[in-house]
Amino acid sequence: MNVPVASLLAAIVLPYLWGAISVPLRKKQLGALDNNHPRAQQALATGAAARAGAASANAFEALAVFGPAVVVQQVAAPTSTLAPTLSIAWVVVRALHGIFYLANVAPLRSLSWLVGTGCAVSLVLVALHVL
Repeated sequence: MNVPVASLLAAIVLPYLWGAISVPLRKKQLGALDNNHPRAQQALATGAAARAGAASANAFEALAVFGPAVVVQQVAAPTSTLAPTLSIAWVVVRALHGIFYLANVAPLRSLSWLVGTGCAVSLVLVALHVL
C-alpha cells in the first residue's frame, strides 16, 4: 500500500467530514437549513456550528498544502521510508485539529496546525532529499 497516497485520500475526506458535522449543528441552531443560500446561513452560525464550518474550511486550506507535498514526494522520492510516517502523522494531527476546533480548545488546535504544516513541509524536504 502506498501510505502517502492513502493519506491523501484521508485528507480529501476530512473537510467533508467536518462539513457534514456542521449541518445538524447549524440546523439545530438556526431551525432549518437554507439550501438556496448555504454560505449566507453559515455566516450566521455561532458556537459549535460555526467552529465545525471553520474546521471544514481550514481542512480544505490544509489540503492545498498537503496534496502538492505528497505529489512532489511521490515523484521525487517514491521510495522514502520517512514519507509514510510524515503522511500518517499529518492525517492524525489534522483530525485532531478538527476535534480541537469543535471542542473550542484553541491552543491545541494551533499546535496541531503547526505540526501538520511541519509534516507537509517535511514531505517537500524529503522530495528535495534534505531529509
